[in-house]
Amino acid sequence: MKQKPKLGQNFLVDPAACLAIADALGDISAQTVIEIGPGAGAITSILAARARRLIAIELDRNLASRLRAEIPATEIIEADILTIDLDALRNGSEKLRIVGNLPYYITSPILLHLFNYSSSIATAVVMMQREAADRVIAEPGSRDYGLLSATAQLYADIAHVLTLPPTAFMPPPEVHSTVLRLTMRPRFAELGIEPGTFLPFLRQAFAQKRKTLGKNLRAAGFDATRIADALAKSAIPATSRAEEVDLNRMAVLWRALHGL
Repeated sequence: MKQKPKLGQNFLVDPAACLAIADALGDISAQTVIEIGPGAGAITSILAARARRLIAIELDRNLASRLRAEIPATEIIEADILTIDLDALRNGSEKLRIVGNLPYYITSPILLHLFNYSSSIATAVVMMQREAADRVIAEPGSRDYGLLSATAQLYADIAHVLTLPPTAFMPPPEVHSTVLRLTMRPRFAELGIEPGTFLPFLRQAFAQKRKTLGKNLRAAGFDATRIADALAKSAIPATSRAEEVDLNRMAVLWRALHGL
């Protein structure tokens, strides 16, 4: 099967890896599973035999047609996952299980799309470029910690499942790939923050990686004196950058800036 680079198509061909990814979803015999980018159906065929209901979201028309013919038990939606209303695919109040090999060039937008539906999702087992996975699971203070890390860890408990070499795919990509399991557990209530204003605040805090947190917040329009007072109340040194501050202290800072 020929690669279409514009769609990021590198097909998983390692049988053991396919099983491991399916196993990471747990018991899905009574669950609805959404597969993002099923491609040639290596994981789809396993899921179809296990899930109560399997819905595959495939953008490539030829692949979608092939899946309909080869795995008829699967519901195929020919569309971009970023356009899909996941709430509409649920039965009642059930929680969805998500699985997918995320195209490397739109990994972050897809993750953000899933987080927007975090209340409708129980678990997401997703594969991505290893470097992207490293950013998702990075700890505060590390070189890889950034906006993606903070956002992902705000919405989910994250566990490493496995890392695969290029030889696990056809055609082989130029990078290793990592599978993560995201158990959705939004922390907004726990941290005492409000999504509508905290998420833009996070983007502002990480706007310029080389600048201090205070400078980024001043550029976002916060008063310098107010920032200094809020940093002091949050026990955050004035010289700190956003990647050095964990979510707990970032939440304290947000509350201090908003007089809460």
